[in-house]
Amino acid sequence: MPDPNLFDEGDPSQWRLAIRVLAMPADTNAAGDIFGGWLMSQADIAGATVAVQAAAGRVVTIAVNEFRFVSRVAVGDLVDIYARVQRLGTTSVSVEIRAWARREMDPESRHHVAVANITYVAVGADGRPRPIAASRKTQ
Repeated sequence: MPDPNLFDEGDPSQWRLAIRVLAMPADTNAAGDIFGGWLMSQADIAGATVAVQAAAGRVVTIAVNEFRFVSRVAVGDLVDIYARVQRLGTTSVSVEIRAWARREMDPESRHHVAVANITYVAVGADGRPRPIAASRKTQ
């Protein structure tokens, strides 16, 4: 697997800051660490913002293909989650996601905390899979 700290796989301009969120005390376990599930949820939301744009409409999460925790997230960390479309299928969008934490609001303190790949399916108003326009796939 390529170095998850780098954005140089393909075109770096394809990466988007999809979400930035502050880790709060309410998101911790009894030991005071941020729950892994909280970070997974934030990554899913971030990936969905990119998938919605790629599919030009509503999407639902169909699979978490990979989720790897790289280092811990602490209370007070500012978490930046970047995402990019990895693959656009007939009805699905696979999104690659990378997350970093800034400790103590220090912009120079950037720690890689997670890498993920999540697949979303485009759905219509009836909640059933819908095709992604062929014109979206060539952009």
